Order: sequence, then structure tokens, then C-alpha cells
Amino acid sequence: MKDNTAPIIGRIHSLESFGTVDGPGIRFLAFMQGCPMRCLFCHNPDTWDLKAPVKYEWTAQQLLEETLKYRNFIKTGGVTCTGGEPLVQAAFVEEYFRLCKQEGIHTALDTSGVIFNDAVRSLLEVTDLVLLDVKTVDDELHPRLTGHHRTHPHQMMEYLQSIGKPVWIRHVVTPGINDDDDHLLATARYVSQYSVVERVDILPYHIMGEHKYEYMDMEYPLKGTPALSVEKKKHAVEIFKSILDCKVV
Repeated sequence: MKDNTAPIIGRIHSLESFGTVDGPGIRFLAFMQGCPMRCLFCHNPDTWDLKAPVKYEWTAQQLLEETLKYRNFIKTGGVTCTGGEPLVQAAFVEEYFRLCKQEGIHTALDTSGVIFNDAVRSLLEVTDLVLLDVKTVDDELHPRLTGHHRTHPHQMMEYLQSIGKPVWIRHVVTPGINDDDDHLLATARYVSQYSVVERVDILPYHIMGEHKYEYMDMEYPLKGTPALSVEKKKHAVEIFKSILDCKVV
């Protein structure tokens, strides 16, 4: 007989104790294993396979105990679950966030929104901030860019608006794919519909993950694509600022 009282075991790729770019303040980061997306610009292909060997197989209580070792550092920040795609392990992340909330720790979820169901809605109840990765708002480009349609990410955005959940948008800009003015304007206009968006981070495409593909004997899908230039990023930021009232960096 299955033991329904058995604790949920989270599969965690790695941890970072001093994160400064994944939410406000200094943050403790848990990189969850598993992701259904196959984004062409992904620099963490080692997090895709949920069943791949990981460094940590912990309960939420064990992860909390590790988190509390850094409490003095993250007291003005909090914790962020990222990945991979943390929604793959939504029940575990929810349990961890509930424990964090009991300790008065701010919780942030970095997600693509690729999964949207009751388990995700339940997780959002204990999530203070969502860092939503908007890959593209082009319905035809989205499956070519990520391997998935944008139905669930859009549903997630609509739901976050409906419950008044604070959102930071993250948007990777990649040369030759989504860096043209029309695409940037369309994305900015889409984001402008949602009053819950507090900030937009323009993330320039880089090639720092290419070596991981080589190590894993995988073909790098954007081989030969240059990193986004400083000038191109500045231009993208200015386009978003021309449409949005929130902070854009």
C-alpha cells in the first residue's frame, strides 16, 4: 500500500547562497531539476532531465534547514526557486515555500509558466513574487524557440493579473531571433496590459552555456549566433521604456 504520509523528495540540481539577480535583495537560490522546454538559447541543458543524477535529493524541511544557515544574509531578500523549471516539482516547491513563509522569508518563483494547473495555483498561494520568463509573444515563433506553444505561459500571466500577484518579467533577447524592433515593441505592448508587472529585465543572449553542450555531447542549436551587444541591449531597454511605466533594466 502506498504511504500517502511519506515526505515529498525534491530533486535539486544545485544551490546558490548569495544570489543578487533573481529577485529583490540577496537571495538563497535552489535550481530545481527538470524542464519540459527546449529553449534554443538555454544555457542549462544539464537541468532538463528530471531523472538525471543530482547533488541533492532532499525533503522541503532539509532544504529549509540549509536555507536557514544563511538567514542573516537573506533577511532583506529571500529565497528563489528556479531551474530547470520549478513547476515540474510544484508540490515540493509549495511545501518548501510554506515552510519559508512560516519563518518570515520572502519567496520568489522563477518560471516560464509552461505548466499551468491546480498544483501551480496552489503553489502561487505561497509565492510572494513571480519572475516570469516571457520567451516571445509570437505564437508561431514560440514552439520553434522553446518546443512548446505559449498557451500555458499566457494563461499564467492572465491568472497572475487576476489574483494581483506581483510579477517581474524576464525576456532574453537573441540576435536574429527576437531582437528586431517589431518583436520588441509587440512584447512591450503585451506586457503593458498587466498592471501587476513591477519590473522588466532585458537579458542579453550569451554563449557561456555552449561548453555544456560540448561536454554533454549535444549539438548547440545556436552555434555561430553572436552574443547580444551592449548597444543592442540598450536599444531594447529604450523600446520597452517607451511603452511601459514600470522599471526596465
